[in-house]
Amino acid sequence: MARLMPTSGAIPLVTGFVTAAALSGVAVFAVLQSGCDEPGSYRSRDGVVELIGGCLKPDDLPVNPRQPADTRPLGSGDPALER
Repeated sequence: MARLMPTSGAIPLVTGFVTAAALSGVAVFAVLQSGCDEPGSYRSRDGVVELIGGCLKPDDLPVNPRQPADTRPLGSGDPALER
């Protein structure tokens, strides 16, 4: 009759399972503690999908303004613009 004995191949497998379970528990805890009462919903309006409601505020997502295009003519001496 074969006896069940830990081998060197089983230890990394068990360590992986324990690590995955711990990380999953931390993720669930973080979601439960996020404090968002109303998660929001996605709605389509005028061909654009929008997030309505939820816990995000416009200040939470910084948007970098677009820089105006350089209107200098080619050959102005800047080799980066001449490419």
